[in-house]
Amino acid sequence: MALFVEASRVMLHPRCRNCHPAGDSPLQGDRGLVHDPPVARGAADKGVPGLECTSCHQDHNLELARVPGAPGWHLAPRSMAWEGRTAHALCEQIKDPARNGGKTLAEIVEHSAHDRLVAWGWAPGHDREPAPGSQAELGALMAAWVKDGAECPPEESGR
Repeated sequence: MALFVEASRVMLHPRCRNCHPAGDSPLQGDRGLVHDPPVARGAADKGVPGLECTSCHQDHNLELARVPGAPGWHLAPRSMAWEGRTAHALCEQIKDPARNGGKTLAEIVEHSAHDRLVAWGWAPGHDREPAPGSQAELGALMAAWVKDGAECPPEESGR
């Protein structure tokens, strides 16, 4: 359980949470403000025709324009929203293939440890605070959590 609590500090950090919004627009910045300029999720979580995410977000950060980028830039599906979640709720969600993109726990570990879009969280560019730790550390935490039985922490009191 403690392993997942530590991993959740990464997943609930703005670098990750902003791309896992509960609504139809990505969030941005450390305070999770609505994306500016206004954009919409779209049917495939990649924006709407004529203004897809990759219209602005390339496969790398554009430092002069201050536009973040990574390969395959897009929003997580609504079923994978992390905004407003506790560590317990996030844990239950990640274990549920209906709410984690259809992934097994082994695939979640692989995604956490090696996905290039996930890696952006530690190299966000232009004065953005990176996610805590490193992608390798997140992958190791997730692998250890799965190996130890993938138990979820108890729901925090008062939430």
